[in-house]
Amino acid sequence: MSHDSLFFFLSFFFFLFQKNKNSSEHAATATLPAAFSDLLPHFLVEPEDEFIVKNKPVTLTCRSTPATQIYFKCNGEWVHQDDHLIERTVDPATALPVMQVTIDITRQQVEKIFGLDDYWCQCVAWSTTGTQKSQKAYIRIAYLRKNFEEEPQGKEVALDQEVLLRCHPPEGVPQAEVEWQRNEDVIDPVSDPNFFITADHNLVIKKARLADTGNYTCVAKNIVARRKSTSATVLVYVDGGWSEWSKWSACGADCSMWRTRECTQPSPGTGGKECQGLDLQSLNCTSEQCPQTVSGAEDVALYVGMVAVALCLTLLLIVVVLVYRRKKEGLDADVADSSILTTGFQPMGIKPSKPGVWAPRPRRCERENSHLLTIQPDLTTTTTSYQGTLRSRHDATGKFSMTNGPLLDPLPNGSHTLHNGKLNPDPAEFVSRLSTQTYFKTLPRDVANTSYGTFNFLGGRLTIPNTGISLLIPPEAIPRGKIYEIYLTVQRKEDLRLPLAGCQTLLSPVVSCGPPGVVLSRPVILSMDHCSDACLDNWAIRLKKQNYEGAWEDVLLMGEELVSEPYYCQLEAETCRLFSEHLGTFALVGESLHMGAAKRLRLVLFSDAYCSTLEYNIRVYCMDDTQDVFKEVMQMERQLGGRLIDEPHVLLFKDSYHNLRLSIHDMPQAHWRSKLLAGYQEIPFYHIWNGSQRYLHCTFTLERLSLSTCELTCQLCVWQVEGEGQSFSLDFNIAKDTRAVDSEFLLMDSNTTALAGPSAFQIPYLIRQKICSSLDAPCPNGADWRMLAQRLKLERHMSFFASKASPTSVILDLWEAQHFHSGNINQLATVMADIGKQEAMIFLVSDGEC
Repeated sequence: MSHDSLFFFLSFFFFLFQKNKNSSEHAATATLPAAFSDLLPHFLVEPEDEFIVKNKPVTLTCRSTPATQIYFKCNGEWVHQDDHLIERTVDPATALPVMQVTIDITRQQVEKIFGLDDYWCQCVAWSTTGTQKSQKAYIRIAYLRKNFEEEPQGKEVALDQEVLLRCHPPEGVPQAEVEWQRNEDVIDPVSDPNFFITADHNLVIKKARLADTGNYTCVAKNIVARRKSTSATVLVYVDGGWSEWSKWSACGADCSMWRTRECTQPSPGTGGKECQGLDLQSLNCTSEQCPQTVSGAEDVALYVGMVAVALCLTLLLIVVVLVYRRKKEGLDADVADSSILTTGFQPMGIKPSKPGVWAPRPRRCERENSHLLTIQPDLTTTTTSYQGTLRSRHDATGKFSMTNGPLLDPLPNGSHTLHNGKLNPDPAEFVSRLSTQTYFKTLPRDVANTSYGTFNFLGGRLTIPNTGISLLIPPEAIPRGKIYEIYLTVQRKEDLRLPLAGCQTLLSPVVSCGPPGVVLSRPVILSMDHCSDACLDNWAIRLKKQNYEGAWEDVLLMGEELVSEPYYCQLEAETCRLFSEHLGTFALVGESLHMGAAKRLRLVLFSDAYCSTLEYNIRVYCMDDTQDVFKEVMQMERQLGGRLIDEPHVLLFKDSYHNLRLSIHDMPQAHWRSKLLAGYQEIPFYHIWNGSQRYLHCTFTLERLSLSTCELTCQLCVWQVEGEGQSFSLDFNIAKDTRAVDSEFLLMDSNTTALAGPSAFQIPYLIRQKICSSLDAPCPNGADWRMLAQRLKLERHMSFFASKASPTSVILDLWEAQHFHSGNINQLATVMADIGKQEAMIFLVSDGEC
């Protein structure tokens, strides 16, 4: 026998001797017949892993043959022999003696020694030949926590769209099994293969059906308990589709025929959009198809009348052409008078905020406007007569009416007045009138987020205040002789649905400008904020446009623009400038190429302006870092009576699938306590990344121990798990400043929403023409538009500029779009001087001289 075996036997028999010297009737020891004395014991039953449910003990069993004795050892210590229950039998097949021993393990034993995990037991069997050890059995305390780590969220989805409902069950031992219910009925993917449950317990509806509308619940269960998540409502909607056109009707008495179609394939359902477009078309019939209602002498009279009308129309057309040419020559001569084009040209600025009122951080492209470059305006006149086709001087109060298309008929008067400056008709009247037209039936009636104006060839600008959204209509973009009523609006979430898939996320507001279908001679520039990190190595950013049928189409991929296409983008740090030859509804959608892609989130803190109770709420908003969303939140908080309690912070939120966490710390425990039960609040990753909800918020409810307590100091932290974080250090008096969100803030960008003519631009028209004529022609030493683009850091767009008839004018258009609020014209003059174009130099006038 080896030394180890000898030591084992001696220690074991010493254990027996010490524990119970005289209890021979309880000993787990037997004497084997001589025939079996050379056999090692082997186990018929070994102890298995067990879970303690509540306070019920578990029983471990060990059975061996042939064995003289069996004892349990738990966590390295022998179990007392009195705790063993022994049973002896004989195997009828082999006549070998069989010994079975059981012990009970209680919850107190497990908790007392090793807490909740890693409590183990094994049994050891002896025979006269040697010993055998069984496998280890682990005993754990079973539990299932109440709160799900992630619960499913309700969704509205289109018919046949894939749906993903996420569920992360509560922590538990043993690990919980998950099943899904729809309207309390268990979902079985075997019987309905349209459902699929992933390995991480998420539910996938492969193609949403109308019957899939309902309340979905994630159910987690183990041997201890059964937990249900909050129900998530899935609404499957059907957008209406048009049927095929009917056959043309017979030609009527009015020499017209018509055809129809209906919104029945499919009919809109469960909140789906109505069909868009015409449901009735009419067409003039040919002379052969038109019913004859006259004959004989009446036919002759009809034909004579038609010939006479044709001759009159021909003569009238000749006269109109001659008059138009004469007027055009007169206008070209009048343009030499700079007072026409500089009337109303004034320095533009931003109204400063009140002292003590926090102002939003300046945009990166903004600079101080210390000097302006201009020709001294003729201050003796406010309007100037000239030959052209603008609003009639004799009918200044008349309203333009829409024709069948989006264009407006020019007025017939010979002398007209250039209206140069602000346009302030009634917004509600405009939206109401415009939305009655076929093209504008889907135009939102949100006057607060819509601007509009009437424009001609001199161009202009539309702005939605405090949103970063504007539309620049350059000179000559509208053909001469045409007058357009143009609108600009930002779409809110409920106005339309933008389908997103996979890793796609909405990076900008959804902006509409119209009317669609107008004819433009050159591109307009639509400016809107975006919330990406502006690194194209991390993103595939696409410009999407809504077509006439309401579907969204990809019209441009950033970084792969084609100069021959009607759309072109410049992506700046926080703004996108879209050159577009067509008006319509646009949005930027990004798809991350790897986990380094990040969205900018703006974190904003609000509290109640007045608090008369012990409870005090701090609301933390996490929103896309764009001005339009911030404006929407500010307006909402103003209605709630909230106040801004710290400057906003910006957080880079990465595509790492990690959630956003918020926590509050370091409050004076003697005066304040948090009513939050957990250590932090959490916003799921998908809710933020998807972008369909452009702002989310969490509320921290604090409680002061006395109404006399007014000073609050604390640290509020917001961070992405395994990512970047931001911290707010709060120290303020909740009773001193009881002002709600200051209305002055919402007026900080209070510039007129519509400017027409020269007042919409910083560079006067004549000066612009001089610069273009000087730089458009190629110069051997490079002192032309190419050097201007380089000096303005626009060299990446050389191919785009070169594709235009006047590259310089497009560069100046972009400069106007970038620097409307803060453009330093002296800086532009310095660039011109550096290029060496002395003949294009113009007067430098300070703000005081203007």
